[in-house]
Amino acid sequence: MSTLLSSIPSSFAPRTRLTAKTAAHTPAVPNSNEYLRLLQGQCVPQLVAARAASAPHAPALTAGNEVMTYRELDNRANQLAHYLIEVGGGADYRNNLVGLCLDRSLTSVVCALAILKAGAAYLPLDPGYPSERLAFMLSDAQPRVLITRQELAEQLPAGPWQVIAVDRDEAKIASQSTDSPVSDITPEHLAYVIYTSGSTGQPKGVEITHASLMNLVSWHQSAFEVTTGDRASLLAGVGFDAAVWETWPYLTAGASLHLPDEGTRLAPDLLRDWLVAEEITVSFLPTALAERVMSLDWPLNTALRILLTGAETLRRFPAKNLPFQLINNYGPTECTVVATSGFVSPDSSSNALPTIGRAIANTQIYILDANLQQVPVGSAGELHIGGAGVARGYLNRPELTAEKFIRNPFSTDDSERAPCLYKTGDRACYLENGEIAYLGRIDDQVKILGHRIEPNEIVTVLDRHRGVQASLVVAREDAGSEKHLVAYVVPTPESQLSVADLRSFLRNELPEYMVPGVFVEIENLPLTANGKLDRAALPAPNAENTLRDEEFIAPRTPIEKRLAVMLSPLLGLDQVGVTDNFFMLGGHSLLGTQLISHIRGAFEVELALRTLFDAPTIEQLSLEIERLVLARVEAMSEEEVLRLLA
Repeated sequence: MSTLLSSIPSSFAPRTRLTAKTAAHTPAVPNSNEYLRLLQGQCVPQLVAARAASAPHAPALTAGNEVMTYRELDNRANQLAHYLIEVGGGADYRNNLVGLCLDRSLTSVVCALAILKAGAAYLPLDPGYPSERLAFMLSDAQPRVLITRQELAEQLPAGPWQVIAVDRDEAKIASQSTDSPVSDITPEHLAYVIYTSGSTGQPKGVEITHASLMNLVSWHQSAFEVTTGDRASLLAGVGFDAAVWETWPYLTAGASLHLPDEGTRLAPDLLRDWLVAEEITVSFLPTALAERVMSLDWPLNTALRILLTGAETLRRFPAKNLPFQLINNYGPTECTVVATSGFVSPDSSSNALPTIGRAIANTQIYILDANLQQVPVGSAGELHIGGAGVARGYLNRPELTAEKFIRNPFSTDDSERAPCLYKTGDRACYLENGEIAYLGRIDDQVKILGHRIEPNEIVTVLDRHRGVQASLVVAREDAGSEKHLVAYVVPTPESQLSVADLRSFLRNELPEYMVPGVFVEIENLPLTANGKLDRAALPAPNAENTLRDEEFIAPRTPIEKRLAVMLSPLLGLDQVGVTDNFFMLGGHSLLGTQLISHIRGAFEVELALRTLFDAPTIEQLSLEIERLVLARVEAMSEEEVLRLLA
């Protein structure tokens, strides 16, 4: 292992000199055969076993009052591995899958290790996923065996796979040998397959080999100087690829892994207190959760030395008084969790967001245009990843694999096993100092009134407002309306946000078409069970949460009520008050033309678009409509008047 570690450069050192003319790609792809030779057949199971042999009584896993030593971890994993082989008829598991459907726990870690010891690849299945998603994953992956609990087994679909229920089969498992099973796995074999969301809505399984996993493990241990004295946290559920990163670099190094309870892991205050009390030294938190935790007060004597974050765009620099370093990381599931990493300095005076650092060991980052040509420094392009962490491809999806994992045009290897690049679908650019700026998803662009808009660009400016703690901008499309921008803002403590002030602030840096029409105030940005931003949980704008500079006044007259019914869907709002300004709520000339058309059909009056500029509220507009209607009263019957005002 020492040979491998010494061959890996630090991720924080400049990897190549970039010129102003073009962003030169990182060093050439390492020879894959040479890299595999350096591994010398060492994979996670062998390294954990070596730690158990050298320090059997050292704590490996801790959850509350439950502590498991390295000897206990290794013995229990060996017993389950033997039982797994027995249940499978002694079959060769190499490159075959074993499903793992368990909640985050000491047992789930034991089971994952056991699957690797048996020579198989584990297939994480989060029991919190919808039953339809779990059914699809099982049907698509067709694992040889499924490891779960009896209660969960009864809820999962039946299939050709054998089922091991760790609680039901506990006695049978405990009767197995504690010796390590004989396994012929090599770095080229699969270590795990993890499903990630697809753009079409269909999940896709990403195939990761032991070689890719070991590159992550080795880089992590070297870059963050992991020792047997480190105490790391495990917060991610089994279905989130961050769990891979939170587990194996530490157990292969002889460090201890600590699991908080469910009530703690997503509650910033409780999590901060737990990290301090457990004397955690290295922890990974998803970006949205990390930003909340960083905003809290921390005791100076905390043991935490490194806070790792990633999964989404980091929008906050750490405060100078935080007693730990913040490391921002980037990497898709298809590239073994992490592809770039970098230290985030405190209180940067730059208006830019923190970068995603530089490529990690044995990894190349290329930023290319549509013709696969490298773009100049400072110019945006699609981020492509090559090197040891790139996945084998997608399980049972050869066409998608061919589309996303392309031949590396910068490699001189013309063989069938030539290195490939993964097309991330992310926009990025190289900076002059060699670091990489993440610019958002290519498919996050929205088109409104013919303008292409990057919501993240709006968020970057909005987050600099003194009264905004966090924000998110999305394009909403409600029934009967066009797309419109909605900004969700979390105010800083004791601040009183003003719509006029927010719009004025944004207009100083952004064109009018990029200023959201609706601002929704929320207490916190919602998070998923994995700590990522949950866009699906964002509330629809309504009278209670939409920021207004004036008090909401509900429609009172028949005309006001009919106008409100017309305006709400046009503006994408649940309700519109009679004093709300059409243009201050995001209205524009195109929507104004539609409103004038609706008024013509409803009240049989002709209004010029200019009228809307002079009378932009329901209250003012209703008076103008009433004036036009009354002007025709003498020529109309009473019945016709009542029909118009009904």
